[in-house]
Parts: sequence; C-alpha cells; structure tokens
Amino acid sequence: MSGAEEPRVLEEVKPLPVALSKDFEFRKTNLFSLEQTPLHQRESKTPSSKSKPGKLSSTAPSSKSATVQEASITFERQYRLFGAVTMLDQRQRFGDYFDFFWRAKRPADITVRLEYRQEKLHEHVQGQEISYRNVHGTHKTEFKIIGDDYFDDGRVISWRCLLIENGRIVAEKRSYMWE
Repeated sequence: MSGAEEPRVLEEVKPLPVALSKDFEFRKTNLFSLEQTPLHQRESKTPSSKSKPGKLSSTAPSSKSATVQEASITFERQYRLFGAVTMLDQRQRFGDYFDFFWRAKRPADITVRLEYRQEKLHEHVQGQEISYRNVHGTHKTEFKIIGDDYFDDGRVISWRCLLIENGRIVAEKRSYMWE
C-alpha cells in the first residue's frame, strides 16, 4: 500500500482534536513544483549577478554541486512529465507535488490529509485525503495540485499534512508558513 489510489477532495475542511502519538510519525517530505519554464531558463543573467573574471563568488555553489542539483531537478521534471506528449497533456501535469513518507509503529486505520492554501484563494483552506485500513510500517502518500486547479487558484503557499486515527490527529508535518 503506497498510496496508489487517488486522494479524495474534501468539500469542507473541519478542525479535528489533537492527540499526538509516538506510534505515528512523518519520516520525510518531498516537495516539487513543476512549472512551464524550467528553472535554468528562468534565471536571469544580469551584469550585477556576474562575478568578475578570475574571482570566485563566495555565495555561488561549486560547479560540481550545482551540476548534481540541476541533474536531479531535470530528472524530477522528466519523471513528472513522462507520457505527456501534447502541450495540453503537459499543462495538466504542471503544479505542486507533495510526497509524504510516514510510519505507523502499530497496526491502525489511518487517514492521511493534506490541508493547503493557494495564492489566489488567500485564507481559504482546501483539503485532500487518502484512507488506509490496518496499516503498519513505512508508507508513502502522494498529493498533487496540478492542471486547472493550479492555474486557476495559484501555487500552494502553505500546507500541513496530518495522520488521523479515529477522528484525532496523531501526527503532523507543516510548512513554516502554516499558522
């Protein structure tokens, strides 16, 4: 069970009681924003950002680490766009991707919920969730805000992900912008 099913969109995000438990935890979070223009094409080459010949910029990453970082970003972009042949196919893939790795130390029925705010909706909180029955061990849950949802309402500006057992929040991971 690695979250292969699609999340269901919540009509209304209702607050839940908090009962944090050491039996549940978030292990890792991967966030990726797939935009129409690749990162290396968005960077501007202004004269003020260039260093003088023969001088190394102290804030610039080494060329080796920059190359490795660019390669991983390029791979992630190609992975997310795989199979999208037409521009319309690609447009439906642009947006924000969230991968949450979490662990249940004992068998339980768990719902993983992503609550988020988007640029153009300001304080309006939206939500998606996936439910798992009798899970134990390490799992990965994927959420995505892509296509028309992304273009109409903007980028995700803040989020929190919850592990919910019996209607109570047992673990939480949040962005620094979440209040």
